[in-house]
Amino acid sequence: MKVRRTPWWYYLLALVIGLLAGLAIAMAAERFALSLIGAPWMVSMVLLIMGIVILVLALQVHKYATTEPAKRRSGMDPAKAVYTLVSAKALGLAGAALTGWYGGQILVSLPHLDAPYYKRAIMECALALVVCLIDMVIGIIGEKLCELPPTEGPEHPKVKEAKRRRKLDIATDAASGDYRKLRHDSRDRPRS
Repeated sequence: MKVRRTPWWYYLLALVIGLLAGLAIAMAAERFALSLIGAPWMVSMVLLIMGIVILVLALQVHKYATTEPAKRRSGMDPAKAVYTLVSAKALGLAGAALTGWYGGQILVSLPHLDAPYYKRAIMECALALVVCLIDMVIGIIGEKLCELPPTEGPEHPKVKEAKRRRKLDIATDAASGDYRKLRHDSRDRPRS
C-alpha cells in the first residue's frame, strides 16, 4: 500500500469551506438572534491536547522508522504507525476547516465588538482559531514524520546509482577493449 501526502490544496479547500460555513452560521445567528457563535474553552483545550498527542505519536513513529534495524530496542505495531498517519492527516484537514470556521465567525462578529456577547465570542473564536491553526501545522508535520525512509530495494537511490556505475564500468571496459575484465565482471553479476 502506497500512501500519498495530502496535497496542499486540500488544506486550502478545507479552509475556504470552513470559512464559508463559519460566515453562514454567524450571519444566521445574527439574523435570527440565536446563540450559535463562539467556542467553549473546553473545545480549544481538547483540540490542543489532541494535537499534542498526535505529535508525540508521530515523533515515536519517526524515531522508529529512522533508527537502523540493528539499534531498535523493540518493535512497533504497524497498525499504530498507520493509525498515527491517518490521525495526522485528519488533524491537518480538520484543523484547516475549523480555522476557517472560527475565522468566518470572527469576521461577521467584528462589527459588533462593542457588545459583551460578541466580544466574548470573538475572544473564544480567536483562541480556537489559533489552536486549530496549530493543529493544522501539527497534522502536516505529523504526516511528514510518519513517512518511511526508502528501503534498500531496487528503487532506492543508492541501488540505482550502483547499477548505473556498474553499467558505466562495463561500457568503459568494452570501449577500452578489455574483454577479459568484462567477461570476469559478467560472471560476478547475479543472473535475473
